Amino acid sequence: MIIKGTSRAGPGALAAHLGNAEKNERVSLVETRGTVARDLRGALVEMDAYALGTQCRKSLYHAAISPEPPHRLTEQQRMEAVEALEARMGLTGHARVIILHEKLGREHIHVVWSRIDLEKMRSVSDSHNYRKHEEVARDLERRFGHERTQGAHHERDGVERPDRTPSRAELRQEERTGIKGKDVKVQVTAAFRSSDNADAFKAALESHGYILAQGDRRDFVIVDRAGGIHSLARRIDGVNAAGLREFMSGMPREALPNIEEARALMAEREELTREAKATARSEKSYGSGADHVSQTTAALRDHQKRQKALDKKISKEERINRLNERFAATEQDIARREQSRGGADTQDKAPGGGRTRSR
Repeated sequence: MIIKGTSRAGPGALAAHLGNAEKNERVSLVETRGTVARDLRGALVEMDAYALGTQCRKSLYHAAISPEPPHRLTEQQRMEAVEALEARMGLTGHARVIILHEKLGREHIHVVWSRIDLEKMRSVSDSHNYRKHEEVARDLERRFGHERTQGAHHERDGVERPDRTPSRAELRQEERTGIKGKDVKVQVTAAFRSSDNADAFKAALESHGYILAQGDRRDFVIVDRAGGIHSLARRIDGVNAAGLREFMSGMPREALPNIEEARALMAEREELTREAKATARSEKSYGSGADHVSQTTAALRDHQKRQKALDKKISKEERINRLNERFAATEQDIARREQSRGGADTQDKAPGGGRTRSR
């Protein structure tokens, strides 16, 4: 059994995610407790509103309880699992919502609690939540007779730490880009092991279609072809953050692009690649014509198409330059007028402060 969870904000986005029937074969709202609203979105918004009198910015705790196939929990076991996790997290009696998802024949439970203790008007701590998840999961496995799942934080007993499971953000990125994190890890690990230093590693990453960049919260990240962001340390097998930092010591972070710059650079590279492929396809089609005239005509049409696109790009840049010149000229003209107006006002004033009158 796997239990994952985290504190979060954004009740609207969470409701949309939990109520998404397109990605799940079945979505069932099992329970709402402690809220006036009985619908998913209304209950989450109401629970989030409890934090208005506190300084808590992540007022909801969202957890997922997933039994390992082929096991499926009975209705009684689901509630027992929810109650056990609720007690271990210190959320007993708090408002909550329970949702059941079924996808590809596998059931899992989502539970969202309010973190706000309404009597004390403060949030319940979410520290050491990963260990608490594993403690509850191991206990439930023993209760229900399920096979034991090796965790990373609890009951290790000398067993090597297993690979971390992808976070929800990583899973959403995989769905959006179509690039699997495990495939990235294989390529990046191979590039790392074939490199003697940071510069060689950077070049190897680029040969695999990645751009090395400086992260916002981490030392280094890489950007894939679809603009996805990956923590470099998490995409190298068998290397911890300290070891990677030592290996990359010869690569100053300031010399690397930031994430947005790397994404823009990757988008430009992908556009050039698409244009090159289109040109290659066009040139290949030239030879498929029945005679010299058809080949020449096809080549001429392709040239005119590329020239039209280039002219459009140039004309756009020219329009921007002309607008900038016009704005600059207008500002200079306004400045001259104000300067001349100030001089005229000075000459027109009489010694006594009044204006002179012509006769």
